[in-house]
Amino acid sequence: MAWLLVVVAGLLETGFAVCLKLSHGFTRLWPTVAFCVFALGSFGLLTLSLKKLDVGPAYAVWTGIGAAGTAIYGMIFLGDLVSTLKIVSISLVIIGVIGLQLSGSAH
Repeated sequence: MAWLLVVVAGLLETGFAVCLKLSHGFTRLWPTVAFCVFALGSFGLLTLSLKKLDVGPAYAVWTGIGAAGTAIYGMIFLGDLVSTLKIVSISLVIIGVIGLQLSGSAH
């Protein structure tokens, strides 16, 4: 269950990163509000998961999901550059996230 919280927190991290861009420096109300909601949810779920998980693997998985998710979202919806190297690099991040998740132990 703790790893599920980390995964959802990572997805919410993607949401807050995208909303951060869409807020244009916190000058647009609704993306700013969404950023706050996603950020609070993400940090809240990560905090709950850390009651059971080691901080290193959990934090790495959280940031990996957020980074990969944000990069993928940007390429699909925001017109970010798509390149073979970027796709390979995102794939390596995802592989690393899976490896860290499998190595993380619950206490």
